[in-house]
Amino acid sequence: MHEEKLLMDIIINPETVPHFVSYAFLASFLLITLALIVRSTIKLVPTGTQNVVESVVEALLNLAEENIGHHWARPLFPLIGTLALFIATCNFMGLIPGFSSPTSNINTNAAMAIPVFLATHVYGVYIHGFGYLKHFLGPIRSIFALPLMILMFVIEFIGHLARPLTLSVRLFGNMSAKHYILGVLGILAPAVVPVAILVLGVLVSVIQAFVFTLLTALYLAGAVEEAH
Repeated sequence: MHEEKLLMDIIINPETVPHFVSYAFLASFLLITLALIVRSTIKLVPTGTQNVVESVVEALLNLAEENIGHHWARPLFPLIGTLALFIATCNFMGLIPGFSSPTSNINTNAAMAIPVFLATHVYGVYIHGFGYLKHFLGPIRSIFALPLMILMFVIEFIGHLARPLTLSVRLFGNMSAKHYILGVLGILAPAVVPVAILVLGVLVSVIQAFVFTLLTALYLAGAVEEAH
């Protein structure tokens, strides 16, 4: 009943929806619309929008294959590609006057980081079974190294729990800082450095989307690879 009431409040009173949720839905709508447009006009020899989209997708696929390996890169690519495109779109939205970047809110970032954390361990258990626990025990495994194995397990356990936190806070901190820095620079020199401000914003947006995507690929690669 609570969920139904919340949904009705959102439909009837859209002004009650947090702005970062609205912009996140807008980013999703833009990406879905772009995908449908490219799909409906797809050609054997890409041109225009299809050419740009294929170049971006190919670059992301190469990133996944280089870090995860050819065998598991394609099954995991939908998750990696979706995160990269969504984060980049959300970051760029913050550069538009009057708009806000959904990734400057910690809730949006946590909503992406937690599924990455869960997917990492789900795929690890799916591929390795209970042997996945070997990833947490360190390189030395014998009865004589039991105290070291316990210590490594605790360290790895804490490190894995910290991953969604670091993913969320890193993106949140950088995007929030970018927003304030660009605002201050725009006030100090509105007629001198507007182009430089936008270039800096684009650079930060691309880098942060790349970092989040790269770390996701590395975490997944560590889960699906064989433990040695």
